[in-house]
Amino acid sequence: MAQLRINTNKIIGNITKINRILQKHDIQWSLVAKILAGNKEVLRKILSHPEIKKLHSIADSRLTGLRAIKSIDPEITTMYAKPPAMDSIKSVVTYADISLNSSFKTIEALDKEAGRQGKTHRVIIMIELGELREGIIREHVLTFYKKVFDLKNVVIEGIGANLGCMYGIQPTYDKLLQLSLYKQLIEAKFDTSFSLISGGSSITLPLVGKPSMPKNLNHLRIGEAAFLGTTPIDNEKFRTLATDAFEYRANIIELELKETSPDGVLTEGNIGHTVENNEQQDYQHSYRAILDFGLLDVDIQELKAKDPEIKFAGTTSDMSVYDLGPALKNKSCKYKVGDKVIFVPSYMAIARLMSSKFIDKSVDHT
Repeated sequence: MAQLRINTNKIIGNITKINRILQKHDIQWSLVAKILAGNKEVLRKILSHPEIKKLHSIADSRLTGLRAIKSIDPEITTMYAKPPAMDSIKSVVTYADISLNSSFKTIEALDKEAGRQGKTHRVIIMIELGELREGIIREHVLTFYKKVFDLKNVVIEGIGANLGCMYGIQPTYDKLLQLSLYKQLIEAKFDTSFSLISGGSSITLPLVGKPSMPKNLNHLRIGEAAFLGTTPIDNEKFRTLATDAFEYRANIIELELKETSPDGVLTEGNIGHTVENNEQQDYQHSYRAILDFGLLDVDIQELKAKDPEIKFAGTTSDMSVYDLGPALKNKSCKYKVGDKVIFVPSYMAIARLMSSKFIDKSVDHT
């Protein structure tokens, strides 16, 4: 079985470094743990570390993940990291102390359910700043907040925005300043205050401590930087964070010298995905390795083989083919059946592999 190896110590190391950076600038943050797909073994190792107590909260966009977190430590503050669906309101109030919201109807339902459960539910209200994902339209901000302030069992934790996740809109100073100004406007209009300006995700992290980030922006929701050591703004390593906490290993289940082009009449009925013809190798025969994973497990485009000589050839639902290079005189293939091919997975690859029940997860704590 193909295996995803997870080094929890490297993840904890990244969390520790991010804590130091953000504490220096009085910024709180939520660890967005959705990449872990609620894996209790990994969560238990991470959540038991003392550094976790320095976080504002642990966030997930899946209720199964929040339920797993609460089962490990009921005292941890949890955040539902997207607007809740109406049919999941009860579970959101049960497992999430805070949720991100952009619909008054949903917040009203959260208020009623919180009353039934004898709780106070905290909300961060998301503002649309151009990413065209979740967020209320800016012209409606004041009327929206007025209605929420009238609710009894919901408390406004803060104001927030999503940037960089769908269209890749950058968190510029002007965008982030809008959040700051809306907070001031709302507090002045309603003679109130709330604690957080949640200014985005890992994409905002490189701006911390720079003039391009408003000083009163005091909360981030970070996943990629903590788990992969990179930021979406350039997909490069951020400072000294570890970028190798995850490693994907697949087994070679067949290895033969084969032609590089298929033989026969091609049809439209195939379910596989292959390289385009103009990407095919300039040799007629090569060593072809079949690996024990496929489209059901992960998007091939989100994997990069550590060995630069290994090239993707094609994939189907549960097997993938890689070209190990041409057959050369006096040189044998360095791989054999039973060997493993090692890949560097992207954020999305890890998220899918963690969710697949057909992929083994190995937690390496060293």
